[in-house]
Amino acid sequence: MAPPWVQELHLNSLTIPVTIINKFSVTPSKPIPVKPGDSLYLSNLDDMIGARVFTPTVYFYQSDNSTGAFQKPAVTEILRRSLADVLVPYYPLSGRLRETKNGKLEVFFGQELQGALMVEARTNIALSELGDFAAPNPCWEPLIFKFPNEEQYKVLEMPLVIAQVTLFTCGGFSIGLRLCHCICDGMGAMQFLGAWAATAKTGTLVTEPEPCWNREIFKPRDPPEVKFPHMEFMRIDERSDLTMKLWKTKPVQKCYRINREFQNQLKSLAQPFDDAGCTTFDAMAAHIWRSWVKALDVKPLDYQLRLTFSVNARQKLKNPPLKEGFYGNVVCIACTTSNVSELVNGKLPDTTLWVREARQNVTEEYLRSTVDYVEVDRPKQLEFGGKLTITQWTRFSIYKCADFGWGKPIYAGPIDLTPTPQVCVFLPEGEDDCSNGSMIVCICLPESAANKFTQALMVDSLLTKIF
Repeated sequence: MAPPWVQELHLNSLTIPVTIINKFSVTPSKPIPVKPGDSLYLSNLDDMIGARVFTPTVYFYQSDNSTGAFQKPAVTEILRRSLADVLVPYYPLSGRLRETKNGKLEVFFGQELQGALMVEARTNIALSELGDFAAPNPCWEPLIFKFPNEEQYKVLEMPLVIAQVTLFTCGGFSIGLRLCHCICDGMGAMQFLGAWAATAKTGTLVTEPEPCWNREIFKPRDPPEVKFPHMEFMRIDERSDLTMKLWKTKPVQKCYRINREFQNQLKSLAQPFDDAGCTTFDAMAAHIWRSWVKALDVKPLDYQLRLTFSVNARQKLKNPPLKEGFYGNVVCIACTTSNVSELVNGKLPDTTLWVREARQNVTEEYLRSTVDYVEVDRPKQLEFGGKLTITQWTRFSIYKCADFGWGKPIYAGPIDLTPTPQVCVFLPEGEDDCSNGSMIVCICLPESAANKFTQALMVDSLLTKIF
């Protein structure tokens, strides 16, 4: 019997008891080209308000033997030494962030180099007790280190790399990693992770490609030229109960396996009424957005909504092109708008067209305009009103990058979306990085809307209700 096109994944609920054994600073193993008091420029793409976060990910590794508990006492030491080595070419990650004039951020280096933070921990359970590793699970939160009473969105004076190694009784272990988004976007994070993993695996420093800082390439123009309205930064009138539904009630994280057949069929049905076609992302994003609005029963019907998503602009830059090893933020936030009635009562091809146009509107000139917009009017807070944000991880080779010498992880990716309940994530499934074509879609919803979303997402086996 063929597997279902859309399968809801049920997350195992459990408590993971974690004991912190050791915490230590990891500094570059060799001299680096900065001295105390030096600072490094961050671009306005690095310093957009949405980048002032830590991106938490976790990686699980099974034991290669069955001889008992904690058979890998060298794991932490290997990871510590290799991190110290890779922090030499990636030395900005050993600094700290501070605000300068007008609230702009920069990386600075104090009198004593503070470095990254590594934490060693143990738990008295086995990996097998965690259940299915197909999708992120908020119960894994203890595997990510956070400081006591840490403020959400705090990045100033914080280590820019925070890694927790947790040893399980079966001999397996996890690496819980928090990287500051101001230093690297998703592609840049994969570059850093790949260098760290390859260095740990080989026992010698590996950096391919050679990392490139060069954030000055995105300095604003003088005078700034804002040539687009940049709806992604604008406030939307809170005339709806949408935000209250999402933030005032405890959201639940829902995850779905979407196989290639469903994606292909959806893409076929979602083609805009022209000859230009659409991508799988365009179709999936449009369908998710419509399903989300239907499930939440948003009122009033003329209320304006936004869909935002990140677009990797690396290949769009020609003047000058980026160097291969650049690991900073090169993403623009694409944005499309619609009122509730058009989304709920309109046709999927129309919604897909809006998504496609928003994606295609991200050009080199749009990126430069974004840089100048942030320079002229630096947003001070994240705007959530009427907005769903979709983040695509399916193009990241996250499993391939994360082989530290103990094989590819059995799971690699985020953990808990509930702190930001207006975010939906598209993830690759399993260690083959989506080679079988399936993706995992994760989204947060109030309990009252969860079943409605599932029904709207799955429609029926022939997708006859998509229109």
